[in-house]
Amino acid sequence: MSQSPEPSVTPNLTEPKFGFNQYAERLNGRAAMIGFIAALAIEYLSGQGLLAWLGLI
Repeated sequence: MSQSPEPSVTPNLTEPKFGFNQYAERLNGRAAMIGFIAALAIEYLSGQGLLAWLGLI
C-alpha cells in the first residue's frame, strides 16, 4: 500500500478570531500571572488568606 505524498507548500491561513489560538493562550497566561501576584499581595498586605479576606471562610 503506497502512502500519499506530503504537500510541498503550507497554506497561508488567517489566524482564527476565537478558540484556542496563540494570542488567546498568551493573554490567558498573562492574566493568570497578574491574578496570582494580586493574590499574593492581598495575603501579604492583609495578613489573611485570600478566602478569609473575601469572607468566604
